[in-house]
Amino acid sequence: MKILVTGGLGFIGSHTVVELQNAGYEVVIIDDLSNASESVLDGIEAITSTRPVFEKLDLRDRNAVSAFFKKHADVEGVIHFAASKAVGESVHKPLLYYENNLSSLVYLLQELTAKPEASFIFSSSCTVYGQADELPITENAPVKPAESPYGNTKQIGEEIIRDTAHKFEDFKAIALRYFNPIGAHQSTEIGELPLGVPQNLVPFITQTAAGLREELSVFGNDYPTRDGTCVRDYIHVVDLAKAHVMALTRLIEGKNKSNYEVFNLGTGTGSTVLEVIETFEKVSGVKLPYKIVDRREGDVVAAYADTEKANNELGWKSELSLADALDSAWKWEKKVRGI
Repeated sequence: MKILVTGGLGFIGSHTVVELQNAGYEVVIIDDLSNASESVLDGIEAITSTRPVFEKLDLRDRNAVSAFFKKHADVEGVIHFAASKAVGESVHKPLLYYENNLSSLVYLLQELTAKPEASFIFSSSCTVYGQADELPITENAPVKPAESPYGNTKQIGEEIIRDTAHKFEDFKAIALRYFNPIGAHQSTEIGELPLGVPQNLVPFITQTAAGLREELSVFGNDYPTRDGTCVRDYIHVVDLAKAHVMALTRLIEGKNKSNYEVFNLGTGTGSTVLEVIETFEKVSGVKLPYKIVDRREGDVVAAYADTEKANNELGWKSELSLADALDSAWKWEKKVRGI
C-alpha cells in the first residue's frame, strides 16, 4: 500500500517514514526542502535498506499537487506534516503561516476526496488548547482562541478536516495533537537538523553544548510553575512516529469509531525548561551556559497530555524517557558536528 508523507524529510516526517517502511508500507515523500535536506534520504535508506520515492514539490502550487496525484494515483493514505511550525516566527509572519499551512491542506484534501477511499493523518498540536484550564489536557478540553498564528492554523486545519470528513463518507481522518517531540533515531542516521537558528528548545540546547551557540536563552522564570519556567510534555520522536503508523493502520483496518478522530500524543508528564537543561547536563556531562530573558510572546505556561485515550483506543504508549530523548539528541548533534 502506497502512503504519501508530506514534509517527509523533516524531523518528525523522516522518523515516521522509517516506521512506515519498517511496517511494510511503500512510501512516497513530498518536501519543498525549505527546512530539510535531501540527504535525509540517505539516513532513511541506511536504517531501512529502502530508499523512498521523493518528489520536490511546493504544496502551495495547486497544479503541481494535482499533477502529483495523477502520477501517483495509487496513493491510498496521506500523513501530512508539511507546514511552517515556529510559534515565535508565526507572530511576526502571520500571512506566511496562513498561506503555507492552510492552502496546502486544502489542495491535498481536494485531491483525496476525489478518490474512492482515502485515509488522512494530520500533524496537529497541543497548541490548539491554548492556555488549558486543567492539567493534564484531555481531548475534550476546550479549543480556545489560539495564542499564535501557528496555533490558529492548526485549529483551522482541524476544522477543515472535520468538515471534509463530515461531507465525504469515504474520507477518514485522524488529527494527532502532539506535545513536544524531541530526540533522534537511535542509529544516529536521522535527527532534528533545523536550518538556521533553532526555534525549539532541544536543538538549541545541543547546538549550545556543541559550541555553535554562545548561550541558551530561557524565556521567562516568573511563570506560576515549580521553578518559574514553562512546563512542556517532551515526547521521543520515535515513540511519536510509531503512533502515526498505528493511527494510519487504524483507519485502513476500519477500526475508527467515526470519520474524524482526535488523539493526544505525549508522555503524560510535564518538565520545566530548567529540568530539561539539568537532565541534559546529566546525560551529556556538558555544563550549559544559559541566561534568563524576557517571556516570549505566544508561549503558554504549562501543557502536558492526558494519554488515556491514545493508550486505550490506539493501543499506543510512549516508551522512551526524557533522558533517552536528550541522550539521542546529543549523540545526533555530535555526529552531525563531527565531535
